[in-house]
Amino acid sequence: MLETPALLAHSADLELVIRHVLAGLGHGIHAGRERGAGVEFSEYRAYAPGDEWRRVDWKLLARADRYYVREAERDSHVATWLVLDATASMAEPSRRVDGLSKHWYARTALACVAAIAQRQGDAFGLLVLSGGRVEFTPASRGPRHLQRVLAALQRATPSGELPDAETLRASLHFARAQSMVFAASDALDWPSPLGEALIRLRHMRHDVRLLALRTEAEVAAELPAGHAYRDPEKGAGLHSFSRAVRDDYRTALEAHFEAVRTACRQHDVPLCEAQVEQPLGEVLRAWLRNPEARRP
Repeated sequence: MLETPALLAHSADLELVIRHVLAGLGHGIHAGRERGAGVEFSEYRAYAPGDEWRRVDWKLLARADRYYVREAERDSHVATWLVLDATASMAEPSRRVDGLSKHWYARTALACVAAIAQRQGDAFGLLVLSGGRVEFTPASRGPRHLQRVLAALQRATPSGELPDAETLRASLHFARAQSMVFAASDALDWPSPLGEALIRLRHMRHDVRLLALRTEAEVAAELPAGHAYRDPEKGAGLHSFSRAVRDDYRTALEAHFEAVRTACRQHDVPLCEAQVEQPLGEVLRAWLRNPEARRP
């Protein structure tokens, strides 16, 4: 079946969407191994739905009459952190695809990354930034933890502004250990506490990647003329959008995103720009693609 946001946006089953998008994606997040030569056995744990049958210890099943899987010490201990910008501006809908928004796209993309991390046996955690607060889900492993993360993503509702720099800094408990950080935002608030946090994490040698989302209408300046618009996060003032200001809007928007690109290049943060009307699998491939050799 052809994967398009128009087909997927109407599904209330996030797991079904994930399975569809990841079918045939063909690669993981990083090159760390979970099993094979050089990986030593660590411990047993009880089987949980979603575990691979090939990891079940059949001899132990015969003795204990219960299913157990073998956990291995990984060659890589890289954790994956997901950061969702769930501020009010992320509620911006597609003008072409009913039911599709920047929030839906960002949430679903991060859910797919979580599912890939779970398949690889990596620990993964989640930060949802909304209403000036941070909802923090600690990193862990396994299919049950994936359900917790998916539930937190499903609960997230776009509202308010980003948390301030101090609030966000207090939530970055993972900064002590090497991690991969996948942040999804519309990057309209830039410079911002989120941007500063991502740059700081990159300077601490974390692998940080930013997905910046817009709608086709935002990029093409095809917002309905004659309508009044209010900043959804600041809540102050009404702004009219007319044909006369369209060129100014387009110029200002391009200048803003060029500043985002420049900052990301300067601080070695790979930036993936996408429109929410693009196929999600295609965007995920670009976001997950291993960047070229990074500066030390």
